[in-house]
Amino acid sequence: MADRDFYRILGVPRTASQDEIQRAYRKLARENHPDVNADPGAEDRFKDISEAYKVLSDPQTRHRYDAFGPDFRQVPEGVDPETWRRARAGAGTRSRAGAGAGQAGGARFGFGAGGEEVDLDELFGGLFGGRSAGGWGPVPGADQTAEIELTVQEAYHGGQRSMTIGSGSSQRRLEVTIPPGVVEGQRIRLGGQGGRGSDGAPAGDLFLVVRIRPDRTFRLEGRDIHVELRLAPWEAALGTSVAVPTPDGEAKVTVPAGTSSGKRLRLRGRGMPNPRGQPGDLYADARIVVPPHPTDAERELFERLAANSQFDPRRRH
Repeated sequence: MADRDFYRILGVPRTASQDEIQRAYRKLARENHPDVNADPGAEDRFKDISEAYKVLSDPQTRHRYDAFGPDFRQVPEGVDPETWRRARAGAGTRSRAGAGAGQAGGARFGFGAGGEEVDLDELFGGLFGGRSAGGWGPVPGADQTAEIELTVQEAYHGGQRSMTIGSGSSQRRLEVTIPPGVVEGQRIRLGGQGGRGSDGAPAGDLFLVVRIRPDRTFRLEGRDIHVELRLAPWEAALGTSVAVPTPDGEAKVTVPAGTSSGKRLRLRGRGMPNPRGQPGDLYADARIVVPPHPTDAERELFERLAANSQFDPRRRH
């Protein structure tokens, strides 16, 4: 992904707002999630989309990506973008240590675009730490981020979740406590589970960015949950009471007489929990469905209704 344009992947301009980025991600994630798209390339597209959203949905990470481009993960905190470009311009020319930088007389150095030696400690304002008799001094571990994908039910109820991060010799298995009511983009902090510190310095933190897996039944908008409420024509016309699914079991919703497709029926407080405030609501979105193969009796009743009704659905009321 280092050479990919995250904005182009999501199909948004570089000036896109956070809401526009989130809407673009949700649309593309629903279309390309492997659970709902059988196209062989959908899984790879979904991974690209998720990576792009992970970077651009976090304002701080997005700022670093805008400033440093594909190198943003390699740049130490606090580095001026122009300073980094100067250092990187010379890092690829040649090297005394086979990697574009080395140490001579206790100083780290690289080579500038004109071949001149550059003191990286001086260039980066001491970000690499001061040289001392024991080494470069304690350096705290870096904070790290990873994604955790949850079903709607897992996000709703919370609980324990095992997950593996890293690869090869650095692979680790973690037990994660998921608080009830987490939502898309929320971060779960695991203290001391990030990058290791040096010379006894503390490790960084690991932040797990929540991604909600697309669901065939539930659609989330923040803490609000939407479900489709399929109604027969006579139920919509006469009114009824029906059961609708929620992540916490079935709930009854009263359908008023004269309900049309698209009408939203709200169940207050039955959306995603919120440990710090009001829970979301659940919306049952009405959709009127007619019999695909009506029986003779049904057809006769519809014909009698058509002959006697004065209702014109194309006239605005």
